[in-house]
Amino acid sequence: MDSTGRRSDRRASEGRPLSVAVVGATGAVGEVLLDVLAEREFPLRELRLLASGRSAGTYLSYGGRQLRVLEARPEAFEGADLVFFAATGDLSHTLAPEAVARGAVVIDKSSSWRMSPAVPLVVPEVNPEALDAHSGIVACPNCTTIGVVMALAPLQRTAGLERVVATTLQAVSGAGRDGIEELEAQRSARAGEAPAPSTFAAPIHDNVVPLCDALDDDGHAAEEIKLVHETRKILDLASLPISVTCVRVPVAVGHSTSLLVSTTRPLDPAAAREALAAFPGVEVVDESRGDVVPTPADVVGRDTVVVGRVRSDTGGQGLALFQVANNLRKGAATNAVQIAETLIERGLLTR
Repeated sequence: MDSTGRRSDRRASEGRPLSVAVVGATGAVGEVLLDVLAEREFPLRELRLLASGRSAGTYLSYGGRQLRVLEARPEAFEGADLVFFAATGDLSHTLAPEAVARGAVVIDKSSSWRMSPAVPLVVPEVNPEALDAHSGIVACPNCTTIGVVMALAPLQRTAGLERVVATTLQAVSGAGRDGIEELEAQRSARAGEAPAPSTFAAPIHDNVVPLCDALDDDGHAAEEIKLVHETRKILDLASLPISVTCVRVPVAVGHSTSLLVSTTRPLDPAAAREALAAFPGVEVVDESRGDVVPTPADVVGRDTVVVGRVRSDTGGQGLALFQVANNLRKGAATNAVQIAETLIERGLLTR
């Protein structure tokens, strides 16, 4: 990896050029996905940009060319080797099987397939072996989950995990373009004229909102339930106790998580920092060397997961730490492209 966390050896480019489709190409994640494909020199023979009917007919730039966006329909997948879904869950649920039926492998960013027992849920640095059992669809975890498991996996491998308490601080871009536009509209409005919130449960400018999704009957937000179940599946710890509170904050990009981790075996902060720093894709910010802490600003334009504030829990329950990741890149687009690269490397992307 280079200093941005991007693959520097370009091993994926050694594979045969592929016919690739991107569903949801006009969305926030879709556009970043196109950037990541170009940056990582992904081996393309053909690139098809697909979206819902209302976006079809527009144009997006890739590699110095203007490509027309087509409507995402079953016939659009004919001859495709690989299809990235960066669209709504409804579109993925309907069209992903159609792409697989036509011989493509699907990498899906929505929540449609994540908890299906037959679908691997993958963060390539953590559980690449899960790809070996794929049947055509691979799920990409929630943007918050990816950063969390990247911080937990090194601790799990070093000392085991007994319990996790997580409080997330999630950027508005996690809600897509609507979230970004709502923050900007409230930020630019004159005093007393800010538009009423529609994407979030309360005004987000100069505020924090401790609700990132709909609540169930027990008061748990869907975003919180996702983090619990996805983390357990990726780490292969089906009964790991995890308590989560998800909070939306007025930051454009970069999801942060405050973690309290109880380990099976004693693990002091120095050993935890060492394990984290040795893990691919993780950077440790060691505040003992100065007044330095991880913040969302540190991951703008980057794929590295940054971890700091590693310390003993004052309650004697284990370790406390703070983790930050770019929710549009490593939390979404980059992780999806890394999955594709890993499929190629493992010889699993075949028609």
